[in-house]
Amino acid sequence: MTTRPETTKLGFDLEISRILTGLWQIADIEKDGKPVDLDAAADHLADYAAAGFTTFDMADHYGNAELVAGRLLARYGEGADRPLAFTKWCPEPGPMTEEVVRAGVQERLDRLGVSRVDLLQFHWWTFEHPGWLDALKHLAQLREEGLIGEIGVTNFDTAHLHVALAENLPIVSNQVSFSVVDRRAAGALSDLCARTGVRLLAYGTLCGGFLSERWLGKREPAEIADWSRMKYRRFIDAAGGWEAFQALLAALDAVARKHGVSISNVATRWVLETPSVAGVIIGARIGESEHRADNLKLFGFALDDEDRATLEEAFAGMAPIPGDCGDEYRRPPFLTASGDLSHHLEKIPSIYQPEPVPGRANRWLLSSGSIWEPLAGFSRAMRVGDRILVSGTTATHGADHCVAPGDAEAQTTYVLDKIAAALAAFGASMQDVVRTRVYLQDVGAWEGPSRAHGRVFGDIRPANTTLAVGSLIGGYEVEIEVEAIVDPQ
Repeated sequence: MTTRPETTKLGFDLEISRILTGLWQIADIEKDGKPVDLDAAADHLADYAAAGFTTFDMADHYGNAELVAGRLLARYGEGADRPLAFTKWCPEPGPMTEEVVRAGVQERLDRLGVSRVDLLQFHWWTFEHPGWLDALKHLAQLREEGLIGEIGVTNFDTAHLHVALAENLPIVSNQVSFSVVDRRAAGALSDLCARTGVRLLAYGTLCGGFLSERWLGKREPAEIADWSRMKYRRFIDAAGGWEAFQALLAALDAVARKHGVSISNVATRWVLETPSVAGVIIGARIGESEHRADNLKLFGFALDDEDRATLEEAFAGMAPIPGDCGDEYRRPPFLTASGDLSHHLEKIPSIYQPEPVPGRANRWLLSSGSIWEPLAGFSRAMRVGDRILVSGTTATHGADHCVAPGDAEAQTTYVLDKIAAALAAFGASMQDVVRTRVYLQDVGAWEGPSRAHGRVFGDIRPANTTLAVGSLIGGYEVEIEVEAIVDPQ
């Protein structure tokens, strides 16, 4: 019987438990406005640490989780044996100046009571706002200063993690939803991790507790009280509903009985055996149920070919969760505890502001602020009635930085984000695009941009022309222009 969890290396010097203890449920406990007792909660975390569960995961919005972890860390000082505290910074999109980013990190340091955040994980709501690249660049600088041990991201899809890595940003991890219900991370994201060395930290592995004997053979619940289960009930519905989920539980139960372990063990082991996964995050409900002994069984067995075949048969009866990792926060179907987040995303300020064209009714333009637009006499985009035309767009960030030099696919991802932001400023979206024109510097590099174009337009299917050109001004790999028509209102 294993007495302590396995460990693995994350980044240069973080030796982490492969079972991370998640503290998101502190926010759930405190949702009635009554804070937890910080010292008593820290006592519970100390029990986890003493049992070898030495890595804790939290975020700026998990209630008082950072303060609780800070009380625990204070008991250890700066000794090498102190637990690791991983936290997340989830700012609202806006200008990510050095001062804004430094203040966000300093708040994490103050709440944890430490001089360095072991792993600072960055979340960004919408990639149509380019501030995420500025934030990560400033975080990299703070890492150089010693205020951050390692940098991770959370809920980044494959395409945007690719962009960040093509920018040579020192990212060691991506925390994403990953379970036998939500298997998105096993595809393109894991492939990218295999090529780059980034590791995944998997949350939602037990679907808020749904992946257990408690729900095997049970009727569909009519009401759900806690946030975690509300969220993962949406995942279950998206994966085919309660009947398909019961078939999955039955398959997990068959494998669990064979090995003398629990359904939760088998579900978690399947994720843990994915090569890209460094660890799984299992929540601790402070002062209530603790499953440390059961979780340790994870390291006493392994899935064989027969087990995997049994699970694959159950997977075949389920629908894949749509999109890529993190999409549940950014586009329908919004698979979050609170459901539809469109109202939140609509409040995020646009980086562009349309201006009426003087003397021309029903015509507007918008500018990016580039010096080239007034000099050469063009607009970033123009709307005439219900028609929107977006000028040729390159992967320029800020005044003159070329994003992901030499990487046509990453540049295409960034360009399409800029185009989406321009359309949004006019009240439109990529769904309204009817034509795209893609200009490539190198005809041999067509495949990457085509994949990036397909990720955005695969269901929209606008008319398209892709051209190889002799050269692009500025040495960019790709330039794209689009036309959109908004349905008359």
